[in-house]
Amino acid sequence: MSFDSELHSFKDGKVTIAPDPEDLTARARIRDAALRHFGEHGFERATIRGIAETAGVSSGLVRHHFGSKQALREACDEYLSKVLSRLNDQVRADSHPGTVNYVAVARTTLGPYQRYLARALAEGSAAAVFDEMVRLSEEWLAVLDRDRPDPPLVDRRIRAAVGTAMSLAVPVLHEHLSRAMGVDLFSPEGDELLAQALLDAYSHPILTVEAATAAQAALRRH
Repeated sequence: MSFDSELHSFKDGKVTIAPDPEDLTARARIRDAALRHFGEHGFERATIRGIAETAGVSSGLVRHHFGSKQALREACDEYLSKVLSRLNDQVRADSHPGTVNYVAVARTTLGPYQRYLARALAEGSAAAVFDEMVRLSEEWLAVLDRDRPDPPLVDRRIRAAVGTAMSLAVPVLHEHLSRAMGVDLFSPEGDELLAQALLDAYSHPILTVEAATAAQAALRRH
């Protein structure tokens, strides 16, 4: 099942799946097979033949649509970036915030492909996905910064990049998190616990403004 078939519309707190006609095309099947193979085997070990067999097409058709394995990986990254952007737009357009657990929505949407993301990021690829997440984070920070009582310590893009890296650590380290939390991170119970933990972390900063100012002064001195 591809990402677009997992994209959701939200109404009255309920999540409904919106199918995408592209899911029926050979190109989409190839892309989804590549996401699976790159995630399970890594880019170097994944083969055009194996991807073609999973997609139910010939190796020639894979090369016809994408040209090369590298181009196929770039298409996977581009597709993931598009899905993230669409999901972000749906969250921002939600007129009743608080009625939907977006941690669960993100897990349902991206969960089947977290293995691909983890491997790709560890291999130093998926730059397009990372950069798109940074861009989206900058948009959120631009809104939040307007209500900040104190000026940010660093540029917005730097904060967005660091926040993106921290967010991506959750799916990459999901096995360790599940063990530490005592619950499967990608279960309904895990969704709820993670959402509560994130709410607590974001609503109760570890440092006060005064403590952060003092730490910044110490950094400048040393």
